[in-house]
Amino acid sequence: MLEFHVDVEKCVQCDACVQDCPSEIIHREGTVPEAAEGACLECQHCLAVCPSGAISVFGLKPENSLPLLEGVLPSYQQMKTLVRGRRSVRQFSDEDVPSTLIDGLLADIAHAPTGCNDRDLTFSLVPDRKSMGLLRERLVTALETRQEPGAVLDAFIAAAVAAYRNNGRDMLFRGAPHLLIVSPGEKATCGHEDAVLALAYFELLAQSAGLGTTWCGVIKFIADMIPETREMLGLTPDAYFYAMLFGKPAVRYARTVQRDSAARIRRVSIA
Repeated sequence: MLEFHVDVEKCVQCDACVQDCPSEIIHREGTVPEAAEGACLECQHCLAVCPSGAISVFGLKPENSLPLLEGVLPSYQQMKTLVRGRRSVRQFSDEDVPSTLIDGLLADIAHAPTGCNDRDLTFSLVPDRKSMGLLRERLVTALETRQEPGAVLDAFIAAAVAAYRNNGRDMLFRGAPHLLIVSPGEKATCGHEDAVLALAYFELLAQSAGLGTTWCGVIKFIADMIPETREMLGLTPDAYFYAMLFGKPAVRYARTVQRDSAARIRRVSIA
């Protein structure tokens, strides 16, 4: 149910909700706007755009949203430093991230954009070092018995297994205490993009919270090599997913790198 409600005493009749509704289901013929059921995208634009906090929708009240006041959002310079200073961390402290921080980060990335606002993503979390240790051991054991000669990552996988067995060096997960896997559901219109966007948001949020992250493509390659890995991770046989390692970093970077000319830029002029 839409549960579109307007507080008559707060409504200033600005019609911002009418003008900003992507589905054009909000209209005002009398004192306050009204909304029709059926075609709502569940974007909550109406709740967010109302300057006086008069609109509630889906039982969600405007006073429970974070206010977008001047000075609250990070400046361009702050965001620029975060994006340029983001590093793939491969040295982690031997401690778990507090569950309250992880829960907050997962709630935050639920706000990452998805195609058609489908929001059909599952966040699978390896919650602590003990679980990561068990996952690492099971994957190494599986790799020892199922490694296929000539596979794309064959040389790396062989070196990783040997390093783990010979000296306990973790080349697969870099000693990270946590792993986050994002997978789209069947309703997702742009499932691959949605999953990667969610992880990109997670990375920036996690690093702004003092955590280290690194994209974990190796587990995707292992899952393709050894299908049983998917069952271990709670994934269906054909589900797309991508993953990210994270934890408290054991390394601190003092400055950004310099990649200003790394991207090829092509300006398209339409005559």
